[in-house]
Amino acid sequence: MGSYGQFCPISKAAEIFCERWTPLILRDLGKGVSRFSELQRGVARASPTLLSKRLKQLEAEGLVERRLPESGRGWTYHLTAPGQDLMPLVHALGVWGQRWSRRELMDHELDAGLLLWAIERGAHPDAFGAQRSVVKLTFRERPARWRHYWFVGENGATQLCITDPAFDVDLYLTTTLRDMIYVWRGDLPLHAALSQSRIEVIGSARARSALPRWLARSKFADVKSERVERRVAKSPKAA
Repeated sequence: MGSYGQFCPISKAAEIFCERWTPLILRDLGKGVSRFSELQRGVARASPTLLSKRLKQLEAEGLVERRLPESGRGWTYHLTAPGQDLMPLVHALGVWGQRWSRRELMDHELDAGLLLWAIERGAHPDAFGAQRSVVKLTFRERPARWRHYWFVGENGATQLCITDPAFDVDLYLTTTLRDMIYVWRGDLPLHAALSQSRIEVIGSARARSALPRWLARSKFADVKSERVERRVAKSPKAA
């Protein structure tokens, strides 16, 4: 890690916290993510080698500890007490970002993998009842091989499928990746997306009514933006 060459505690903390990818790794560890493969999904643009390096650095600083599961298969990673002490800082960073940095998304920020993972982890399958539920999400503008995704909810958990699981679908959602991110991030209210046909929904009345509860948005979604120029909720039809 680079050094500022100062004894100031702010500089010493920044040397650890401000390394690229480190705040995102801490973000996911704070959410209970523990396996290396899962952590990769949260920082997909970081190579496995770099992720491994960051975890070793955090472990050396005493913020993360490795544990061997009872199965003996693969290490899991967990925050220590000092690592947990950073979680209010991570949360405050998210609140600040939602309040002051929200703007129209640029093309390189349209990360489908991160969105799909966030939906998978946050979805509430019990919104449809105790039985198995399937939500099919289609991004209308993407190439065919990256257009369709299925979220299968069963036994209180949701699993993302990138191929058709061959189950009956309860709810079909069709939208663009950009608009789905705006809804999840809180820039575009779900009811507005539906009324403007930016999200098309097909399913029974019961399944459609379950959508708001099933789709868990970002925990920062209700933080109001304070930016003066904010155009992210503008309908493409009005452009």
